[in-house]
Amino acid sequence: MSHRVIPIEVEPAASSDGAHASHVPRSLSRREWLKGTGVLVGTLAFPSILATLAPSRVWALEMQALDTHQGAVLLAFVKQQYPHKTLDDAVYALVVKDLDGKAAKDPAVRQQLTDGVKQLDNGSDWTKRSAADQARDVAAMEKTPFFKTVRTTAIVALYSNDMAYAHFGYGAAQGDGGYLYKGFNDLAWLPNPPAAASGPIPTDS
Repeated sequence: MSHRVIPIEVEPAASSDGAHASHVPRSLSRREWLKGTGVLVGTLAFPSILATLAPSRVWALEMQALDTHQGAVLLAFVKQQYPHKTLDDAVYALVVKDLDGKAAKDPAVRQQLTDGVKQLDNGSDWTKRSAADQARDVAAMEKTPFFKTVRTTAIVALYSNDMAYAHFGYGAAQGDGGYLYKGFNDLAWLPNPPAAASGPIPTDS
């Protein structure tokens, strides 16, 4: 039986009018993803906006510098730094992807991440600890270079991608300079501000 997975690679796809549309990448065979140093595999939550867009609910991230356990710890660490209850792990995996890329290019970063994971584990598997214990461990590392490396990578990688846009309801087409008339005010989870608070709507004259 051939299992299909979504590769964690978010790249813009050009539409017929030259704009870039948000999308979830095509699925690949599982065999294509078992070549790297480590592989993270997960399943999109259902119901989920990403599950409705994806060709498969199974996703995978192939790593070149980090092993599978290190990737899993880093993913859990990022979830503690930037918690969103309904955000799929596939989006958090984008942060691990960028960290792995940095580790592959810079031995110092690779060593820093390796040491940080080892410190978190402290002889056992940190991902198996309770959420409360993990939160305390993350807070205790706040002043360390490891914490800062993960945080500064996550602040960009976690939110600036098509999957996050789909989850949070960012309605503009990628590459568009703004989306005044493309759904800026359709976020159902935000309160509606009074009209006066929005200021004048700019128009071309």
